[in-house]
Parts: sequence; C-alpha cells; structure tokens
Amino acid sequence: MIAILQNLSHPQPNTFEVKYCSTFMTKLQGLMFRKQLEPYSGVLLVEARDSVINTTIHMLFMNFDICAIWIDRFNSVVDVQHAKRWHLMYKPKKAACLVLETHPQHMDDFKIGDKIGYEII
Repeated sequence: MIAILQNLSHPQPNTFEVKYCSTFMTKLQGLMFRKQLEPYSGVLLVEARDSVINTTIHMLFMNFDICAIWIDRFNSVVDVQHAKRWHLMYKPKKAACLVLETHPQHMDDFKIGDKIGYEII
C-alpha cells in the first residue's frame, strides 16, 4: 500500500508518496538494502498505539542516512531526528504510532507540534 502524506502546518510544494508498512515483515525491512532514496519517498511505519519502544528504529544494513519523523495518534509530530546509517537505534522523545522515514533533506521541513495529514491509496 502507498500513503500520500503532507505537513499541514508547513505545507511543501510536493507531497510525500511513501510505502505504508503495517505488517511485521514490511516494518522489519523498511528501507534496508535500498541503494538510494528519492527526495519525496520513503516509508511510513505504523503501530496500533503510541509507544516509544515499538517505534524505536535501527539503521543496520542501511546505505544512506534518513530523516526520521515520529507522529502520535493525534497526527502531531513528537520528534525529528537525523538517523545515520549503521547506527544501532534511534528512539523518539515521546510515544508515537507512526514513523516517517524519508530523505535527510527534509530535516528542516518538520517541527515538533506540526500536524500531519495522510491518506492510504
């Protein structure tokens, strides 16, 4: 499945078109082993409820750095981090149920408290 995502608080000229990952296997694979990442692409990792532990990510077997954006059940950004390849783990400052993993050029496009809108197509 694909999700179309945008920052409602700070709209960008383009929307993000990301892979919607809600199963164990799709979340486990994430972006591992990909050679590159296009600027408005990535994955949206989905959990059933807000959690710090369940939305902690690893960067093992990654070929590039990413921008990781954690989003809670109210569709508010709770953390943004530059995740470096081969780093063991990154966890959000607050519980989240969504993790947007996208191109690192978007580090300044998301701020804590921003509202996110998305739809699954």
